[in-house]
Amino acid sequence: MILCIGNVLSGEELQQIVGQLDKETFVDGKLTAGWHAKLVKNNTQLKSDTESARGAIDSVSRAIARNNVFQMAARPKIVRPPLIARYAPGMSYGSHVDNTIMSGPNGPMRTDISVTLFLNEPSEYAGGELVIEDSRGQQAFKLPAGSMAIYPSTNLHRVEELTEGVRLVAVTWVQSLVRDANDREVLFELDTVRQSLFKQSGKTRDFDILSKAFANLMRKWAEV
Repeated sequence: MILCIGNVLSGEELQQIVGQLDKETFVDGKLTAGWHAKLVKNNTQLKSDTESARGAIDSVSRAIARNNVFQMAARPKIVRPPLIARYAPGMSYGSHVDNTIMSGPNGPMRTDISVTLFLNEPSEYAGGELVIEDSRGQQAFKLPAGSMAIYPSTNLHRVEELTEGVRLVAVTWVQSLVRDANDREVLFELDTVRQSLFKQSGKTRDFDILSKAFANLMRKWAEV
């Protein structure tokens, strides 16, 4: 499932984060790429060795964690601290698949879901589309500032060459409680309908039966 989620960061948060990034140091993005991804990765990443840089990263982490749609879709067990990437004209990230195992906050983690959170408006740069491949072909994403795309880490994806301006994004990865992407999609759809039913009619018999089905599927599929 590929899902776009709006308003993850408020305008005030975006202004504060982007303003802070103007004062920070960015280093070669190849430093965090796998051996094959290094061949096609051409961007820069925030050097996170200052208190202010870590503050920007923490602000992004908190915004992602508090988002209810993200929680419903990802069922996160572990969320890696985000990387903040900057693309200038001529930069791109060719077709690749993300590393299967990464270092998480408490040791190795499996990457089930990839996340791209857009930090500036699409009107501020030309090119730079996030292109994700799936069974239906290729889909290009260039979302408003504060919006994010989440997608299975199993998918090939790329960032098209930037031709004008600057592209700022935060990227991170999730190990889900539910390993299988199709199972996560079933749970997301059930939970969406369940919550909608509750808003419309409250705690009815239908809501209870749907909640039981949702809970039992989580019990069947969750890895804790």
